[in-house]
Amino acid sequence: MEKVPMLAEGYERLTADLKALRAERPKIVDAIEEARAHGDLSENAEYHAAKERQGQVEAQIADLEDKVSRAQIIDPTTLSGDKIIFGATVTLLDENDKPVKYQIVGQTEADVGRGRISYNSPIARALIGKQVDDEIEVTVPAGEKFYVVEKIEFI
Repeated sequence: MEKVPMLAEGYERLTADLKALRAERPKIVDAIEEARAHGDLSENAEYHAAKERQGQVEAQIADLEDKVSRAQIIDPTTLSGDKIIFGATVTLLDENDKPVKYQIVGQTEADVGRGRISYNSPIARALIGKQVDDEIEVTVPAGEKFYVVEKIEFI
């Protein structure tokens, strides 16, 4: 079984989402029972909508339970070294010497707007194993990007 690396914050968010979905289960069952009481199920839109929602929730719960059970929680503050690894916060200089900062995180925690990129994104894959002053060339949907690693932090 392959471990899913994530930060503690991402693990907490997954478990909170899981708890919320589990709390929704009884409400869906009640909605199904209420819709069933209305009679003919073949033309009962409320019943079909509730059953569909139940399927979605059960699938989400199964997915989250799988991720939580395989979670490998990593605390970046306990890491060190001179190479880029999962959890590292990296400052890069782009072609125009403009600094760009990314933290390499798990898939469920990725949020480019907050500077968090998934460890399996093209940029993160190009960065992992690199050191300060290494040059990185990566192909992204917008085309080729070139960076130089300026700083590696574990914060």
